[in-house]
Order: sequence, then structure tokens, then C-alpha cells
Amino acid sequence: MQSRASISALPLWLKVLYTLFVTLLVPVYWQHYGPANFLWGSDIALFMILAGIWIESALPFSMMALAVLIPELVWTADFLARLLLGFDPQTFRGTAYMFNAETPLLPRALSLYHLLLPVLLLWAMQRLGYDRRAFLAQTLLCWIVFPLSYLVSTPTANINYVFGFGSEPQGWVVQELWVLFMMIAFPLLLYLPLHLILQRLFRAPAGR
Repeated sequence: MQSRASISALPLWLKVLYTLFVTLLVPVYWQHYGPANFLWGSDIALFMILAGIWIESALPFSMMALAVLIPELVWTADFLARLLLGFDPQTFRGTAYMFNAETPLLPRALSLYHLLLPVLLLWAMQRLGYDRRAFLAQTLLCWIVFPLSYLVSTPTANINYVFGFGSEPQGWVVQELWVLFMMIAFPLLLYLPLHLILQRLFRAPAGR
């Protein structure tokens, strides 16, 4: 009889299907958006989840839950508001690109993965648990990603909002101070509250 420890926590079909999706998405995004686009939190999540799926580790899923769970829910709400209600806030670009006919259909279709990421993250943590090391690990990761995004991005691309949250660059402080603010604000205002909630909702991984 097969032991419980030898049974995979995540199904093979999911691993294969997800891998094929990422394999399709990467060249399409690379050609249309350029390599810097992969610094977006959502894109980093795609790769972290890919690793987590195959090694069946709770840490990548837990880190990405802190990083993108709330932003992905905001993306979903914005997309559905635009799709169903025609809501188009001029000061927030959000998912406007999804309705831009000048953007090729394939990149827009692939971007629908944003709708599924929250479900996948929550499901994986239900299966694998929530790794309590995620807060520190994700904080360290964001301290790398935000400065790097500032170095390679432009106000138009505004990767990870390193130039401001609106459609125009912020003008409150010098840009470097804004990036520093983001590096402090995200761990304290986003990651930490979610960390406290998730560690109550999900068990710790086995052996942790």
C-alpha cells in the first residue's frame, strides 16, 4: 500500500498544464512587453508558483500570497468593473490595456491568468500550508525588485508603480525617496497584515 508521504500533494496534470501555460506566455510577453515586464509582481509570481508546483514547497506560494493576493483581487475587481459596468477611471490605468484594441489579442488573453492566481495560491496553501518564513523572504525579495524596477523601468511602463500609483508620475517627493517609501510600505502595510491573517487561516507546512 502506498504511504501518504509518497503521494504527491499537487496533481501531475496541474504541473504539466501550468508549465505549458508559462512556456507559452514567456515568449509572447517577451516579444510584446520586453524582458523588464517580468519584474512585475504578477509575473514573478508565475515563476515562483512554477517552482512551488514542481518542488511542492509551501514557501513560494506563501511568499507570492503576500505579494500579489491583494493586488490580484484589485486587478480582478477593476477588470470586472470595466467589463461589466464600463467603469473607466482616468487616473488609474489598471486593466485598461485589456480593453485596448491596439494591444494584440493573444497577450490580452494570456493576461487572464490574473483571475486565477488568487484561487491557485489559496488552494495550494490549503494543500501545503502557509510557510511562516514567507514574510521575511518576501520582504527581502521586494527590497531587490523595487530598486531594480526603478533602474530598468520608465514612467510610461511604471513597473511595480515605482513612479507612482496614478497615470502620471508622483510629484510629492524625489523619485528615489518614493522607491524607498515603497520598500517600507509594502512589507508593513501589505505583507505583515496578510502574514498575520494567513498564519491563522492555514496550518504550518509539515516539519515547520
